[in-house]
Amino acid sequence: MAGVHVLRPDPRPELGRGVALAVLAHLGLVVALKAGLAWRSHAEPALEAELWSAIPEAAAPRAEEPEPVTPPPPPPQQAKPQPLPTEALPDAAIALEREKKKREQAERERLERLERERREAEKLKREKAEAEQRRKDELARAERDKAKAQEQEKAREREAQRRAEVQRQENLRRIQGMAGASGGPQATGTALQSSGPASNYAGRIKARVRPNIVFGETVAGNPVAEVEVRCAPDGLILSARLAKGSGHPGWDQAVLRAVEKTERLPRNENGQVPSSLILSFKPNE
Repeated sequence: MAGVHVLRPDPRPELGRGVALAVLAHLGLVVALKAGLAWRSHAEPALEAELWSAIPEAAAPRAEEPEPVTPPPPPPQQAKPQPLPTEALPDAAIALEREKKKREQAERERLERLERERREAEKLKREKAEAEQRRKDELARAERDKAKAQEQEKAREREAQRRAEVQRQENLRRIQGMAGASGGPQATGTALQSSGPASNYAGRIKARVRPNIVFGETVAGNPVAEVEVRCAPDGLILSARLAKGSGHPGWDQAVLRAVEKTERLPRNENGQVPSSLILSFKPNE
């Protein structure tokens, strides 16, 4: 036991004095607070006074207080979206991506539809303009054809009148020259003199053309090649064509070359050359 008392610390006499001083300080603070509250709680003496008016006046009507305005009820709060679970986030992202693609596809389809409608409208407008232009062109062409037909009709009428006038003048000249006609008693013509070729005119033409025929073959049957010749008034050959073949091409070509080489036919006894002639040639003449 002697060892235990040795290890215990010695009691300090100043600890009790400190506790006592702390208690006294707290008591003094409580008393001061109470005194301050009592001083503030004394009521002030009330003074009353009556005021009298020299002239009686009626009191104003009591002001009516406005009825209280009931504030509108607050809007219902929307429920906040609950956050998706962590494991549902990939599916939600896929769904959002799909929805986005659908909206983009719908927008593309809408734009394509608008573009098709625009092109169709332009096509219809263009076709309408082309149809209107064709109608105008047809009307203009019909007007031109009508004017052309009228002009041709007028030209035919003028030509008919000119021919009628020429015929009338010819008849007048024929009537006036009947007394000096040179035809015989049996003549039935109406001209002042005969204008046909003389009897020996064909021989003269053949005599002019035959020296130009170069043909050394022998043709059986002596076939006839007929050539139509068109001439100017002075006898110049303008054209020559085979009117009827002999059946032997070599002879036909030889006759055509001879006519073309002749170039000019002789005049008739009256000094004229028929504008069109049919010349006949045989190999054995």
